[in-house]
Amino acid sequence: MKTIYLIRHAKSSWDNPALSDFNRTLNARGRLNAPFMGKKMVEENATIDCFIGSPAKRTTETSFLICSELNYDLEKIIFDNRIYEASLVDLIKVVNEIPNQLNSVAIVGHNPAINQLFNYLTDDDLQHFPTCGIGKIELEIDQWSEIIKGIGRKIFFIYPKMF
Repeated sequence: MKTIYLIRHAKSSWDNPALSDFNRTLNARGRLNAPFMGKKMVEENATIDCFIGSPAKRTTETSFLICSELNYDLEKIIFDNRIYEASLVDLIKVVNEIPNQLNSVAIVGHNPAINQLFNYLTDDDLQHFPTCGIGKIELEIDQWSEIIKGIGRKIFFIYPKMF
């Protein structure tokens, strides 16, 4: 049994048009929502062996804020360039390469790929994966390379505006 948490980055700022998309930071709401959602993960008794995130600024900030609430060592977060501007196929490749000794991982990324991976794994039809949304999925697999469409069971899907 494996568990994957799919996390979309928190709300980002569009205030500085000179910044590239990659360098956009979180806005005030995003900086409040990320630790709040980290606390929700603590309430859900989340245990995560590894965080893997996009290296984009808004995603690294989201990862740091959530991980701080979970007392996860920030230096152990893995930033994978493939997650930024990823397709569904790119994210599946990232998941397939997760070491099998890790049983519970979080992937912090961007739409539309995070939404697509959630739907692919759960056979759900989620139309919108909000900023700072978190989906927990249990997978009836022993190896990360075994993921196929519909193999996952949604345990929860939460996002800040629910609370």
